[in-house]
Amino acid sequence: MSDRPGFIPVAKPWMDEREAGAAGRVILSGWVTQGPEVAAFEREFAAFTGAPHACAVSSGTTALHLALLAVGVAASDEVITVSHSYIATANSIRYCNAVPVFVDIEPATLNLNPDLLESAVTARTRAILAVHQLGMPSNLEAVLRVARRHSLAVIEDAACAIGSEIRWDGEWQKIGKPHADIACFSFHPRKLLTTGDGGMLTTANPEFDHKCRLLRQHGMSISAADRHQSRQVTFEQYPELGYNYRLTDIQAAVGREQLKRLPEIISRRREQAARYQQLFAAVPGVTVPYEPPFARSNWQSYWIRLPRACSQLAVMQLMLDRGIATRRGVMCSHREGAYRGHDYRAAGALTESEAAQDHTIILPAFHQMTAQEQDRVVAAVTEAVSSPSAARAAPAPPRDH
Repeated sequence: MSDRPGFIPVAKPWMDEREAGAAGRVILSGWVTQGPEVAAFEREFAAFTGAPHACAVSSGTTALHLALLAVGVAASDEVITVSHSYIATANSIRYCNAVPVFVDIEPATLNLNPDLLESAVTARTRAILAVHQLGMPSNLEAVLRVARRHSLAVIEDAACAIGSEIRWDGEWQKIGKPHADIACFSFHPRKLLTTGDGGMLTTANPEFDHKCRLLRQHGMSISAADRHQSRQVTFEQYPELGYNYRLTDIQAAVGREQLKRLPEIISRRREQAARYQQLFAAVPGVTVPYEPPFARSNWQSYWIRLPRACSQLAVMQLMLDRGIATRRGVMCSHREGAYRGHDYRAAGALTESEAAQDHTIILPAFHQMTAQEQDRVVAAVTEAVSSPSAARAAPAPPRDH
C-alpha cells in the first residue's frame, strides 16, 4: 500500500481496535495455537454459511489441498478446473500428484464454462474443482449435473466468495452451505473477511470433515486442545501422513470479529458494485461484469474488460500515474513457468481465459472507499481508454508462455 496522499489502493482490510483487542485477549490468555477460539470460529462460520461442518486451516490453498485429499484424489488422477484462477487452484491438484485438466471460461462471468465439462471427462477423472471467480458464484447446478452422471466429486473454490449467494431450490442460499461436496474459503487480506491469512472448509459430509481435521494436524488422532483438557493421560497416535495446516487462536479471534462485520461489508460492496455498473454504462468500449439470475456476488473484486484497442499495461500505468492502483486480469496458470513442462492437460482451447487475463483489469474496491474515490477511478479509466498512449501497440507485460 502506498503512503502517497490521496492514493487509492486496490483493497484495504476493514479492521480496528476490535480485532486488535480480540488478538490481545488471546495473547494474554496463554493459549495462542489452535484451540477454543478456533473451535468457536468454526461454529460461528458454519452457522453463517448454513453448513453442518466447518474446519479452519492455515490458508485457502491448504483448504483446497485437504479437500482434494478428502474426496480421494490421488496420484495420476485428473481434476477438471480452470487455468484462469490464482495459481493456488491448479497447484493444489499437483500437490496430490494429480493432473489439472483445464477448461475454458465464460467471458461474461469469468467462471468455468459448464458446457465444456463433458468433453473433458476421462476414465482418470476423479473430481471437478469449480471456482467462484472474484466472488461471482459459478453455475453449480450445471456442474453437478455432469458430475453426477460420471460419479465425480465436486469441490468449490470459494476463496473469494464468502457471503456470496446462489439461487438453490427456489431460495437464496449462501455459498458454503455447501452445495457440492466441500467448499473452500480464503482469509487473505484481499478477501472480505481476513485473519491475516487462513482458510476454512465447509461440508455436509462428516467423514470429509473428520478427514480434514485429522490431516490438518499432522494426522494426530487427538487435538492438542482435547489432550490439554483431558483429566486422563492420553497418548496421541499418527495413523497416516498429515500436515501442519492449523489456524491459530489469535487468527481465529480476529476472524470472529470480522465475521460480525461481514453483513455490513457485503452490503457496502454490493452498493459500490452497483454504482460502478451505473457509472461505466456511460464509458464507451468498457465491458462490465455480468451477474447471472442465479447468483448474488459479494463483489470481492470489481473488474472491467478494456476495449480491444487498448493496452492493458498502458491503461494500468496511466491510472497509477494518477494515484490509483489496479491489478491485471486474473492469471492463467498454464502460461506460468511452473507449468511450462505441461504438468496439465488442456481440454480444448483456452482462448477466453487468455483474453480475460490480457484485456481485463481489477479496480479498487474496499469498505472505506468513498463515492468521490469511485468517481476518480471511473474518470481515470475514461481518460486512459481514450488516450493515444494506451493504444494496443504499447508493450505488453512480460509473462511466460
